[in-house]
Amino acid sequence: MNAAQLRRYSRHLLIPEVGLRGQERLAGSGALVVGAGGLGSPALQYLAAAGVGRIGIVDGDVVDETNLQRQTLFGLDDVGRRKAVVASRRLHAINPSIRIDTVSASLDAGNARSLVRSYDCVLDCTDRFETRYLINDACVLEKRPNVYGSIFRFDGQVSVFAPDGPCYRCLFPEMPPSGTVPSCAEGGVLGALAGVVGAWQASEALKVMLRVGEPLIGRLMLIDTLRAHSTEVRFERDAHCAVCGDRPRIVDTDASAYSAGDTNVLANDVAEIDAEGLEEALGGATLLDVREPHEAVLGTIEGAIRIPASQLEARMFELDSATWYVVACRVGVKSAWAARRLREAGFHRLLHLRGGLLTYAARHEEFEFF
Repeated sequence: MNAAQLRRYSRHLLIPEVGLRGQERLAGSGALVVGAGGLGSPALQYLAAAGVGRIGIVDGDVVDETNLQRQTLFGLDDVGRRKAVVASRRLHAINPSIRIDTVSASLDAGNARSLVRSYDCVLDCTDRFETRYLINDACVLEKRPNVYGSIFRFDGQVSVFAPDGPCYRCLFPEMPPSGTVPSCAEGGVLGALAGVVGAWQASEALKVMLRVGEPLIGRLMLIDTLRAHSTEVRFERDAHCAVCGDRPRIVDTDASAYSAGDTNVLANDVAEIDAEGLEEALGGATLLDVREPHEAVLGTIEGAIRIPASQLEARMFELDSATWYVVACRVGVKSAWAARRLREAGFHRLLHLRGGLLTYAARHEEFEFF
């Protein structure tokens, strides 16, 4: 390193786990960031500032005015411009000595493996399930670590899926049907949460490239900014995983495998109740909790039956069509889909909890939900 670089990275050089050797390792490393939006903005800025020698930006979208509340790489003058192009220019301003690869297109089954293969680490900063599963599969097949993050309202998630640990499909085996999980555009998101999770992703990626510390491999960090609380959920590699299991069924990225089926969210003939009516309803009904396992560990109502929405089709035989059920999830979208599927399967004694258990928890402080 020359004198200017030694001064620029002096605060890194003072850290025993980084030092000169670690900084040179970062300079020789490459990180691919898929998505230059809410999560990608902070992640890209910190990777560039840290001196990662090569950064790839993959994003086919243009800047929209609604992005400015959380996507800090962009300003009002950038509305209508390509995100990847604007992001590249901003990163060069932060650190002109690094290489920026700009891909103003979406990641797809045709380019995923070649892009992933070209970098040492991948950051999943997307907001579409189809792309998350594609990134995961490409990373597993190319043996690259995948630093995952997601956000919704006040809640965030971070994990690292590495070649020596479980992958995203081990945690979420099946892609949820389209319409069963609300997006940020539908449910909103706290702008600052994107900064928290995106920066955490950058931190995990730097640890992976530096080969220091304990990355979040086999651990899912759940962040609740509303209550300033975080929870860690541990999970193991699934021997039956479709891509990293003992007998993988996915051996390449096939476009047909990354499209979620469309579904109407709620049948009109499934009655709904709100949070205030839940306790009265449970006097003659059983709560059917369809949250996924990592959500359900945070608590539920005593006596509830837990069947994750992703397992409902396979486990519907466990339910009794003669019993009344109140179908509920965290925010009311997965449960709406589950109620519709149950109705189609011949279950007629159903109620749906509008707004989900999150709404109930907000009105009942004694409910240990978080």
